[in-house]
Amino acid sequence: MKITVVGTGYVGLVTGACLAEMGNHVLCLDLDARKIEMLNAGGIPIHEPGLEEVVQRNAAAKRLEFTTDVDRAVAHGTLQFIAVGTPPDEDGSADLQYVVAAARAIGERMTDYKVVIDKSTVPVGTADKVRAAIDAALSARGVTVEFAVVSNPEFLKEGAAVADFMRPDRVVIGADDERAILLMRSLYAPYVRNRDRVLVMDLKSAEFTKYAANSMLATRISFMNELSRLAEAVGADIELVRQGIGSDPRIGTQFLYAGCGYGGSCFPKDVKALIRSASEAGQELELLSAVESVNERQKQVLGDKIVARFGSDLSGKRFALWGLAFKPGTDDMREAPSRVLIERLTAAGAQVTAYDPVAMVEARRAMPGQAGLSYADSAVAALKGADALVIVTEWKEFRSPDFDAIRTTLRTPLVFDGRNLFEPALMKELGIEYHAIGRPNP
Repeated sequence: MKITVVGTGYVGLVTGACLAEMGNHVLCLDLDARKIEMLNAGGIPIHEPGLEEVVQRNAAAKRLEFTTDVDRAVAHGTLQFIAVGTPPDEDGSADLQYVVAAARAIGERMTDYKVVIDKSTVPVGTADKVRAAIDAALSARGVTVEFAVVSNPEFLKEGAAVADFMRPDRVVIGADDERAILLMRSLYAPYVRNRDRVLVMDLKSAEFTKYAANSMLATRISFMNELSRLAEAVGADIELVRQGIGSDPRIGTQFLYAGCGYGGSCFPKDVKALIRSASEAGQELELLSAVESVNERQKQVLGDKIVARFGSDLSGKRFALWGLAFKPGTDDMREAPSRVLIERLTAAGAQVTAYDPVAMVEARRAMPGQAGLSYADSAVAALKGADALVIVTEWKEFRSPDFDAIRTTLRTPLVFDGRNLFEPALMKELGIEYHAIGRPNP
């Protein structure tokens, strides 16, 4: 099939590359000329394991191309994926200006049947706005061209997006046009050959499904984070509690890890957007409002532990910080808990030396000129001269570190672990003072 993908951000680039991998001819459009130049030169603008190889392989085979030419992009694909950003507005709602602009551009140029597919995460009712924008553009041209609008939300985890796309656990298609449904089923057939995972539903239900999925996952995280604070108060171990409840098949083990809060481009934005959508519909989502509140509170937990140990004035103190990205496998710094902690520690007079195996460049871009913050070339280098180690992101290389180096390099053998990577009893045996999340000190 000939496919156009509008937007070469995280969702658009993964979508375009993975569709090309199955033999489709994909043309990716972006108005950012520098980004297109980078892609045409063989680079990619984001860190995502395995993606660069897929992009380069399919670009070399001429199945994947990149352009800033809107006319060419609209003419190319029968299927037109819209995968542009939907950043949160000041009131928490999703900003749809880029989605509507993309739809309008398609309507201003299309001359034959198109399936316009919302791949961006958008609130319920967006398909109606996309259809209206295309209708208005066609009307202004004085022409009638048949088209369909489809909602096809993405369910990609940063750090595992290529695998998620190539082996999806479900493909949601919201549509009311039989021809469009047949084309979408044909498009995804190679990805679900061993078992049909395509779920066809109405447009509004498909749009709602994406927000509901992310909000459920955010709820599980905040639930465990809130319980972790209670576990500390009563002397229980949240890790043992997690194992106890996760063994129940009705609950399962996913997204039940206590930590220092969720971040990234999806959960915070989507929870806010769903709360805002509810408000516009005259409803109040009390549970999700609490989920959001708990998460903001949880981002302060590590800072609270540090202040409890050292006092509120941290002048003269230096902290080694391992992990900047909001999760391992990505360089995404959006809403990252590390940013909240760094701002709090430096505001209290501390110096922070940070290390992340992937996100250092993005961190410098996200926190330009941050007073009191410096960067180390390695995890061990970050320890030099530090009064304590703080772990914020659970990168694999942090899971089995050189404990002797930690104990002997730090001024004080002291670790604040925001991801519960180690066993408290082991840390005590090693002579390291250890503060985890929701776990008692032995």
